[in-house]
Amino acid sequence: MERAVLVAAALVRAWRRAWTKKWRFSALFVVIFVGSIAILAQLDLLPDPPPPAANPTAVIATSTPAVTLSTSAPQSSPESPVKISIPAISLSANIADPTTTNLEALDQLLLKGAVRYPTSALLGQNNGNVVIFGHSSYLPVVYNPAYKTFDGIQKLTTGDLITVYSADRAYEYAVRTVQKENATEAAIPLSVTGQVLTLSTCNVFGQKSDRFVVTADFVGSHPNATS
Repeated sequence: MERAVLVAAALVRAWRRAWTKKWRFSALFVVIFVGSIAILAQLDLLPDPPPPAANPTAVIATSTPAVTLSTSAPQSSPESPVKISIPAISLSANIADPTTTNLEALDQLLLKGAVRYPTSALLGQNNGNVVIFGHSSYLPVVYNPAYKTFDGIQKLTTGDLITVYSADRAYEYAVRTVQKENATEAAIPLSVTGQVLTLSTCNVFGQKSDRFVVTADFVGSHPNATS
């Protein structure tokens, strides 16, 4: 019995010593850990915190805004016209863009379609009048379709849209006026404020006769669907 008591007492003393050492070890570990963190922070060696988790309720916009007409041309320089389209009268024609003002040369080009007058404005030019000529004929039979290039422009009404294409963009104009003018009395102004388009029918560039003149104002432009 006495021996058992002695053994129990020894075990209690051993447990107390172990418990005291445990707390000493724990305190030492805490001191070392905190010191290490402080040193790493001083040296800016601690890793960056992870980014915050994404909000599961956030909505990511994936829709693309509708294409709208730009009221100013974004290209660095004005462009030459290559084609004209007027849905209201089912008109579609290629446009020649010569550099010469020689009347014979211009008349030859009119036999192939519409022609931009060389000294008139270009597409996208801030101020100026883009003047385009084309033949019109109401004979029952013509052998060259170019004689009917501008047939029907006198039927246009205010607000009808005219699209003139460059190689890369489409330029929209809205009809302002449609007039029949005498070529000997009325001249088409080339220098105007704003972006203006004028269509005129003619027999030949040098001939003095009545003609239909359509004046339209710039609405906007957008890239060609095929560019």
